[in-house]
Amino acid sequence: MTTRRDFLTITAGALAGATLTPRHVTAAPKAMTVVRESSFIKPFDDYFANTLAPEYEKLTGIKINYEAVSVGGMLTRLTTIAETKSGPEMVGTGVNWPWLFDQSLVDLSDVAAEIGKKIGPWHDNVFPAVVVNKKWKALPWGNIGQLEVYRTDWFKEAGVTKFPDNWEDLLAAGRLLKKKGHPFGFELGHGFGDNHGWLYPLLWSYGGREVDKDGKTVLIDSDETAKAVDFCRRFFKETMLEDVLAWTDVNNNKAFLGEQISCTNNASSILVVAKRDFPEIAKVTDHALNPQGPKGRFHIMQAASHALMTHAPDQAAAKAFLRWLYDDKQLFRWLAAGEAYYAPFLASYENHPMWNPEPRYLPYKESLKTTHLHGWPGPPSHAMSESVAKYVLVDMFAKACRGDSTKDVIATAAAQLKQIYKAK
Repeated sequence: MTTRRDFLTITAGALAGATLTPRHVTAAPKAMTVVRESSFIKPFDDYFANTLAPEYEKLTGIKINYEAVSVGGMLTRLTTIAETKSGPEMVGTGVNWPWLFDQSLVDLSDVAAEIGKKIGPWHDNVFPAVVVNKKWKALPWGNIGQLEVYRTDWFKEAGVTKFPDNWEDLLAAGRLLKKKGHPFGFELGHGFGDNHGWLYPLLWSYGGREVDKDGKTVLIDSDETAKAVDFCRRFFKETMLEDVLAWTDVNNNKAFLGEQISCTNNASSILVVAKRDFPEIAKVTDHALNPQGPKGRFHIMQAASHALMTHAPDQAAAKAFLRWLYDDKQLFRWLAAGEAYYAPFLASYENHPMWNPEPRYLPYKESLKTTHLHGWPGPPSHAMSESVAKYVLVDMFAKACRGDSTKDVIATAAAQLKQIYKAK
C-alpha cells in the first residue's frame, strides 16, 4: 500500500460507529502494560507515567503500567515478548519492525482509520513502515528526525550567515570552521541512528540506491554511489575530527555540548538538553534540513509507533486505550512534553500549536516531506533490516574515510547486499 487511496480502500469499512473514547470498554481488565524505548527526553516518559496513565485509570478503572526500556534495547525486548507470547500487551516499535513481527501483532486498521478520519489524514510516506500486507500492524506516533544541528555563532564567525543548502557548500563551510578550531562531527561508527541519519540521505541525494523497488536487484554499484563515497571521504578529511570513525550515538551529543564540534547530524535532543543544562550553548544552537545533492534532499525515517500484541487477553480494551491515547487531547500533551522530539505523521499537525513554543524545531516537521525508510526505494523487509543491522552502508562510507578505495568499498558492499537480498 503506497497511496492514500489504497488506505481508504482498505479501511473504508472500518469507520462505521467509530469513536475515540474508552467509554465502550466492557469487562475491562484491571491493568495493562505499555512498553517502549526510553526517550532521550525524560519529561516525555515522565508525562506518560505520572499524568496520562493516572488519567486513564481514573476514567476507566484500568491501571496502565509504563515500562521504559533502555535506549537501544527495545528490539531485544520485543523479540522476547513475541517469542514467549507473554508480557506487555502494547509495545513501541521503530523503523520497519512491524514487518519483522507481523505474526505477533494485531491488525489495527480500524483504529488507524478512526484516527486518520478525526485528526488525519496520515502522511502517505509512513505507510511502508507500519502497513504489512495491507494491514496496519502499528500506529505511527511520530518521526525521530535526524537533521543538521549547528552553532550559529561559530558559523557567523567563519563568515557563514546562513546554513548551506547543499553538500558542497557545507563542505566549504566546514573547511573554514575547522581552520578556526571548530570542526564538524558526524557519526561513522556502529551506532543505531546518527550514522544512518546522514549517510543514507547523502547516498540518495547523489542518486545512489541500495536496492531497487523489487527488493531484489542490488543497485549500490553505480557512478552515483561512487560520487557520494568520494564526497564523504573529502567531507570527513577536510571538516571532521578523526574520532568520528568510532563514534556511536552518544558521542556527537557529548562533543557538541562539550563545545568540541560546530555541526553534527542529530535529533532535537541536543537542543533540548542544552536548554536545560547548557543555556549559553542553547542560545546559539539551531537546526537545518539536510543539504541537498545533485538528485535532491532526503531524510531518514525513524518512525516510532505503537503496536498491540496478539497474546493480549483483551484486545478490545487495549484498542480502546490506543484510541484514547491518539485523541488530540492526549496526543498533543504527550508530544509537547517531548518538545517536538517526535514529529507526528498526521495532517492536522502541520500547523498545530505544539510547534509554536520553539520555532527552531520546525525543520523536523518540514523534513517529513522528504523522509524515507533505510532501504528506499526498496520495500521494507527482513533483508532491509539485516542490511541495517550489519552496517553495510555505514561501513562502505567509513572504510572509504579510513583510506580504502572507492571501488573496493563499493564492491564489498555490493557483495554483502547481494548475499542478503538473495537469501531473502
